[in-house]
Amino acid sequence: MALTESDFDTLVDEHAPALYRTAYRMLGDQHEAEDVVQDTFRSAWKSRQRFEVGRGPRAWLAAILRRRVIDRWRRRDRIHVLDSEHPVDMAVDPDDPQANEYCDEVQRALNRLPRELRESLLLVVVGELTHQEAADLLQVPLGTVLSRVSRARSRLREYLLTMVQE
Repeated sequence: MALTESDFDTLVDEHAPALYRTAYRMLGDQHEAEDVVQDTFRSAWKSRQRFEVGRGPRAWLAAILRRRVIDRWRRRDRIHVLDSEHPVDMAVDPDDPQANEYCDEVQRALNRLPRELRESLLLVVVGELTHQEAADLLQVPLGTVLSRVSRARSRLREYLLTMVQE
């Protein structure tokens, strides 16, 4: 069943903030996050005929967002390899509208997590997906997502406590 323009506008209104927060935490850059969210909605609009009614709209949008973020990560990896003297800056932009809610220390701690732990945590906590939706999206068992989120929270807590003590 294809989404109507009105349905799509509702999707954007309801899910854009969570998608932005997720992209921002995955990428660490306000402008890249905005671009990825815009690309996500552009792709969703183009593929609206393939929207599955039984699947949650946020999970469908998060799947698209995740592919766009992974594309950015791959580009960064190529740039980083080509220009290793200038590593990619993952610092949080102080002008970001979410800056009051998140701080540089949190972003640095998130960046220290292995990618699969960070991604699972962000999809569940920031992206507001259920553990099952994240498992389906990542194509891993539910137990794997539960374990990853738990380990990510523990490591994040350890990293933040270490930063506070320094």
